[in-house]
Amino acid sequence: MEYKDPMSELLSSLEQIVFKDVTHTMSKSQKSNPFTEFERLRKGTGLKTDDFARAMGVSVAMVHEWESKRVKPSMTELKLMSLIQANPALSKQLID
Repeated sequence: MEYKDPMSELLSSLEQIVFKDVTHTMSKSQKSNPFTEFERLRKGTGLKTDDFARAMGVSVAMVHEWESKRVKPSMTELKLMSLIQANPALSKQLID
């Protein structure tokens, strides 16, 4: 039986709920690179860096690493960013 990461499964389920009317049919070659995706999603949240870091469950230093393109966010982190951008109320729940 294949191991499935529980966090990845949870984010995938949330993504299906939030984006239920949007089909994700992009192939891997069509997906943007994680740095470009991060910039788009980060700016779309409208959150200050410290609030964004708390919502993501990472340090402010990690957000700075992503912004400086020294560290790539994982696909799970990109999915969580997408959820936060699509549903700003989610970020408030994650911060509290």
